[in-house]
Amino acid sequence: MKRKELNNGVRILAEEDSRVRSVSIGVWIHTGSRYENEQQAGMAHFIEHMLFKGTSRWSALDIASFFDATGGYINAMTAKEYTSFYVKVPDIHAKKALHILADMYFDSLFDEEEMEKEKQVVLEEIDMYEDTPDDLVHELLAEAAYSPHPLSKPILGNESSIRGYSPQSLKAFMKQHYGGKNTIISIAGSQSDELFEEAAAIFAGAVPGEKQREVAETPFSSRIKVRRKETEQAHFCLGYEGTSLSNPKLYSLTMLNNILGGVMSSRLFQEIREDRGLAYTVFSHHEAFEDTGMLTIYAGTQEKHLQEVQDVTSSILQSLKKDGVTDREFQTVRDQLKGSLLLSMESTSAAMSRNARNEMFQQREISVEEMIRQIDQVRMQDIKQRADELFGQKPAVSLVSAAAELPKPWRIAEADGDSTG
Repeated sequence: MKRKELNNGVRILAEEDSRVRSVSIGVWIHTGSRYENEQQAGMAHFIEHMLFKGTSRWSALDIASFFDATGGYINAMTAKEYTSFYVKVPDIHAKKALHILADMYFDSLFDEEEMEKEKQVVLEEIDMYEDTPDDLVHELLAEAAYSPHPLSKPILGNESSIRGYSPQSLKAFMKQHYGGKNTIISIAGSQSDELFEEAAAIFAGAVPGEKQREVAETPFSSRIKVRRKETEQAHFCLGYEGTSLSNPKLYSLTMLNNILGGVMSSRLFQEIREDRGLAYTVFSHHEAFEDTGMLTIYAGTQEKHLQEVQDVTSSILQSLKKDGVTDREFQTVRDQLKGSLLLSMESTSAAMSRNARNEMFQQREISVEEMIRQIDQVRMQDIKQRADELFGQKPAVSLVSAAAELPKPWRIAEADGDSTG
């Protein structure tokens, strides 16, 4: 991978793959919802939307039409700690795609009339999440685990903050967070040295700005959040404090997660869905941030089955804590993670994203080969230690259901005053 850091702090990354004809290009900004104050809530996400609403040279329709005509795509995402807008196109369109992304970064219009329309779009998006209980229960879990820290806040913001945005406030946010020191341009695929140098020349015009401040340690709380909502199922989450992106324990924790509920052969999926038929959707996942992380267990089930799902989940967690994992599970999860990484090498978009994230949060390149070596160094005992650390703690809990009645033992904890829902 080639890397160049410009005088203004912008970092240009490029990984060439001569086997393919596609090019993926992403503009990555080290900002997200955790860097917003109350008045700015949801602003990183709203700016992501507005970047698609036109520049001095390209209307919103022009941007959409160009990428549709290439057979590729343009998309964007906002997370707690980063924002990215990115494209994947055939290599013959890569230079023009790069220039459009740069235009969006430097010259988005933030037209007031378009802003008012987009505010309504985002408010509809918020309502959609409210009507999607399996999303809502995860939002509640973040509140239970992290409130009042910014990590507890929804990425989309709230109606009050969104209605208060102005073109001036968006431009002020971009001036604060979109400077060169917080910007990474990541390119992967069938790209030439000319495209790499073109990106360097274009983004040399970025204002350096201030580097994103160091984040304070995030406290984890074992609170309970319950929302009564007329739903067919009860939606239930448990959250355990995990680990950060840079922690060496991340590899063994990822392996533990996959054995627990990250894949179809996992214990949660097999015992709750396949063996007992108690849920259609049950899984676990670990989300890592700069300074912390959370392993989440989710299940959606009929209200009458909620206690049994909780009992089975508790039994699985205690078994992992007491006995660790089997030889077969260990070999399967190690092969699965390595295989997934090897397959990702065939995707230019995966390489573009991986390189950008590693540069942003690790400040260095981490190759697929290095990640495979790290996986091979994990021992069965390491996974058991992660289970001891996580499942020996009291989790954060969230529930969305018509009855809003927690299963034991969380019903007792709520009665003792632990609930904030």
